[in-house]
Amino acid sequence: MSDRGSMLAQPLRLPSAGRIAACAGLLLLGAVTGVAGALVQAGWFPGGLLLALAGAAGLFLGGARALGSRAGAVAPAAGWMVAVIVSTAARPEGDFLFGAGGGSYLFLLGGMALAVICATIGLGRQPVGDDVRLGK
Repeated sequence: MSDRGSMLAQPLRLPSAGRIAACAGLLLLGAVTGVAGALVQAGWFPGGLLLALAGAAGLFLGGARALGSRAGAVAPAAGWMVAVIVSTAARPEGDFLFGAGGGSYLFLLGGMALAVICATIGLGRQPVGDDVRLGK
């Protein structure tokens, strides 16, 4: 048996500078993906919507795999969400990025659902060592 105890009993540590930089980069990449998806989904309606959602899902799941934790999926999802919500607001001139069509709502709700799905199935923290299996 290890003297470390359960993973839940370990004290919290600050993440490394590289991990913070990776999360910040994923946050920025999520914002760029959200703006690009907002432009593409309306431009080529059925294919553009699928392309925008596939790009968002790829970024969310890729971030989770790259960082090896759910934070890798949450960081780009947060950037995507902020960019999309900011771009839904109408400007004083009357311009807007999203129309009132069904494709815009599918992009908003589909992207949110994909963010939750990718953060849920993203890799969680796994214990290390020989005593992590019950049969040993």
